[in-house]
Amino acid sequence: MSPLDLQVNGFGGVDFNRDGLTSDALRCACERLRDSGGGQFLATVITAEPDAMCRRLAAIVKCREEDPLVAEMIAGIHIEGPFLNETPGFIGAHPAAHARPAAPEFARRLLDAAGGLTRIVTLAPERDPGGRVTEFLAGQGIVVSAGHCDPSLDQLRESIDRGLTMFTHLGNGCPMQLHRHDNIIQRVLSLDDLKWICFIADGVHVPFPALGNYLRLSGPDRSIVVTDAIAAAGLGPGTYTLGEQSIVVGNDLVARSADATHFVGSTVTMRQTRENLRRELGLDDPAIARLLDRNPRRALGLPDSPQA
Repeated sequence: MSPLDLQVNGFGGVDFNRDGLTSDALRCACERLRDSGGGQFLATVITAEPDAMCRRLAAIVKCREEDPLVAEMIAGIHIEGPFLNETPGFIGAHPAAHARPAAPEFARRLLDAAGGLTRIVTLAPERDPGGRVTEFLAGQGIVVSAGHCDPSLDQLRESIDRGLTMFTHLGNGCPMQLHRHDNIIQRVLSLDDLKWICFIADGVHVPFPALGNYLRLSGPDRSIVVTDAIAAAGLGPGTYTLGEQSIVVGNDLVARSADATHFVGSTVTMRQTRENLRRELGLDDPAIARLLDRNPRRALGLPDSPQA
């Protein structure tokens, strides 16, 4: 199996969301990711000040052009934000001050900075009135994913009509306390016409019993597992960064904000993810390959890997 991880913010001490990223550093991250059971991935850039997002996207493009291994492993870019729901809980680890309503002009600017490598954009449907940006992105062949959001069922359906096909890390990017029935998780799982639903399988972002329930409801043919890895992934306890944020990883290897109020990405590797799915959920190798390899490739319109 050659996994394709749709959400990697950094790895092995290298933060993709910091200025000054070099091809040597990105190559080192790719080598460490590969050695820990990973394969191709989407380098993920999160919400920041507009110029900073564009600089970081352009840096990834430049590094990819300069190094064959980086070009081989980075299958594209995932832009997560800045068109997100800025309210506490839903904004998660994204800096709320830089979240903004969706605007086609800024979306075009981000795509230009990413040099044609954008494969996924995560946005909040309720921050895209009329679905203008969703429709624009889908028309460019980009997967539009809902995340860090709290749209109504009608808003989700309208967004799907405009081209939304995915949901980013369901069960996260939302407050710890929600209405027990009318909440974003229930709304998403009720929609059969949402093609792809992504999950983080580290046992922290979603406890394994809940993850098992979600996967059964989502179904094997539209579920995808990502790592949401940050710079701390593959390393041990310590202090790391995600953009301008300081992250503390304790002995439990959970990445938290400096004030310990919320998670900030994941430290899990693909090898650990695979073992979690096998040990905690009882999945066999073909089922795991579907979640980590076949479904991500199909979501991006890529052919199955030779091992699939």
